[in-house]
Amino acid sequence: MSRHGERSGAGPAEQAVDRTLAAAVRRTGAAAGGLYVLDEQGRVLCLVATGGLPAEYAEPWTRIALAAPDPVADAVREERLVWVAGLEELARRYPRAAAAQPYRFCMAAAPVFGPATCRGALLLLWPAGRCAGVSHRERARMMHATHRISGLLKAAREPPAIPDQPRLVRVYDLDTRAPQALLGFAERLPGGSLALDTEGRITFVTSGAARLLDSDPASLLGRSPWQALPWLNDPAYGDKYQAALLSREPVFFHALRPPSTWLDFYLFPGIDGVSVRVVETALTDQPPPRLPLRPPSIAGSAGASRLYQLMHLSAALTEAVSVHDVVDLVAAQILPTFGAQGLVLSTADAGRLKITGHRGYQPEVIERLDGLPLDTSITPAGQVLASGVPSFFADPAEMDRSYPHARTLSDKQAWAFLPLIASGRPVGCCILSYERPHTFTANERAVLTSLAGLIAQAMDRARLYDAKHQLAHDLQQTLLPRTLPHINGLDVAAGYLPTGHGMDIGGDFYDLIRLDEHTAAAVIGDVQGHSTAAAALMGQVRTAVHAHATAGATPDQVLTRTNRVLTDVEPDLLVSCLYAHLDLTGHQITLASAGHAPPLMRRPDGYTAPLTVDPGPLLGIHASALYPPTTAPLAANTLLVLYTDGLVEVPGQDTDDTTAGLAEHLARTDASDLNQLIGSLVHHSWPHGRHTDDIALLLLRTTN
Repeated sequence: MSRHGERSGAGPAEQAVDRTLAAAVRRTGAAAGGLYVLDEQGRVLCLVATGGLPAEYAEPWTRIALAAPDPVADAVREERLVWVAGLEELARRYPRAAAAQPYRFCMAAAPVFGPATCRGALLLLWPAGRCAGVSHRERARMMHATHRISGLLKAAREPPAIPDQPRLVRVYDLDTRAPQALLGFAERLPGGSLALDTEGRITFVTSGAARLLDSDPASLLGRSPWQALPWLNDPAYGDKYQAALLSREPVFFHALRPPSTWLDFYLFPGIDGVSVRVVETALTDQPPPRLPLRPPSIAGSAGASRLYQLMHLSAALTEAVSVHDVVDLVAAQILPTFGAQGLVLSTADAGRLKITGHRGYQPEVIERLDGLPLDTSITPAGQVLASGVPSFFADPAEMDRSYPHARTLSDKQAWAFLPLIASGRPVGCCILSYERPHTFTANERAVLTSLAGLIAQAMDRARLYDAKHQLAHDLQQTLLPRTLPHINGLDVAAGYLPTGHGMDIGGDFYDLIRLDEHTAAAVIGDVQGHSTAAAALMGQVRTAVHAHATAGATPDQVLTRTNRVLTDVEPDLLVSCLYAHLDLTGHQITLASAGHAPPLMRRPDGYTAPLTVDPGPLLGIHASALYPPTTAPLAANTLLVLYTDGLVEVPGQDTDDTTAGLAEHLARTDASDLNQLIGSLVHHSWPHGRHTDDIALLLLRTTN
């Protein structure tokens, strides 16, 4: 056996990375670890090496979309250490990940950098008892490992290759030698004893254990129990081992050794493996005389892990919002799960199959497939959708017998055609294809058929969302000004960022009104809520403000009269609004506020602070409300930033502190390009881009 992490199939760079990963797991006292690297498109994080657990247990986490809500993805996107202090916190913050690994453990993910930017992450898992947090020493050792891996990635001439399956790194060498005294001690104990390393391989077995397991000791050493003993190859037993190793807590279970002998297994985990005691079950403790229930799974020793992987995929599909999200998720996670190389997702539309997403096909192939009628004889897709019964073709000959023209479309060698049926309605078809012949087992067919139902539900929801999103976008665009007027002596820029919740319809609005050649009015406001009612009320307010402003009303009169309009219609929603009258020849600004945040003003000398404005009540509260005006000088080269509260209301932070920090940022930031400045201001308040409310910005700079 070679040293930790070294494999004959890995090059020197990969071996160095693997040794660093193994050292990080050992030196931090972690139970397991893994290294993720971004794919060529920079959209999916792929597990390239893992150690401390059997490789199959990492299957639910082998590919993670960079945009997914996941600790590893957060560490890469935000370029910071992410610590999750246990299963409850994982379920609260990352429910999708918790569904895939429902064990009691803690985790930390730290970014790893390549030649230019963040290229991946180091993930370490600790037992549940370590939930207080990463110590300074462990943090230093973890950072040392990430710096070491970053250096190796930067030194490599090419990006690291992403293997089909993660490399298995040996954290601790396999050693089946036992001192004679230890062997004698273990042999004298009643029952039997086994020792398993972190990858589940048997490293020590007593004659009593071999007798109880009805197996030869030589056939057990170096193999996992579920590989050596078919009657232990049950997902429930593998799940017990994984739970013991990750949580480092003792685990007990019964198992039936055919034909009728029940055995008790006691698992005692440690840092470098698991000690197992095996005894024959007492007569009074024997379970009912039946075989243990075996959950449906795809064949292999990954039983429980594969079940959790399917739960993970199901949870991920429930979170997919748009059709694009569904396509990305199926391509990033379902394709590699089943070893497929090609994907075509199509929807039924007006009697034709319209392709909504694909992977692994040349554009000319997709062009020929797109828009085929449902009764086409070129591919099985239409027939599968009409009948609702999936079709599987293990090789080209099998396809040729029923659809001789299908194989000429591409060079694929095996196919699974899955109908997407939602609530009894045909939604579309999902095609998974393989570059080599592939035999579909009964379990694999069953799981793919079940997944097709989940994909259909996700696709149906996503199509509805996309339609509503387009409607909301169109409505929003009609209510906001398409362009801002050109006004001599004034540079302007505006931006609107929806939160992305619901239908993306918000009540934030802005406007710039040309009053004459050297006079303008700037307006910004916010209607409560995110709904069509909020958007409609926003349109009414904008129209009323515009009408009163162009009629020559003063700022206080504009808000007073608009308020009366709103109280007359008795809206259920309230509105904040800031109105600013800009006299560019008199170098003066007059403002009136209906409960809206005052603008930031950056003077020509660079001094920046919020303007002091005496606010009136929100619009729509009381018909007789008054809105006192505030006047201030407006010198040339003065910059004004009008904004809605979504820019400064950051959870966990005081709004006054956020506003003060924004003013400081504005004072020291290059303001030559107002459009770039909008992005800079938003990034300062929301560096990770997850703003919780709509944001509207209107920037005005006097030029003379």
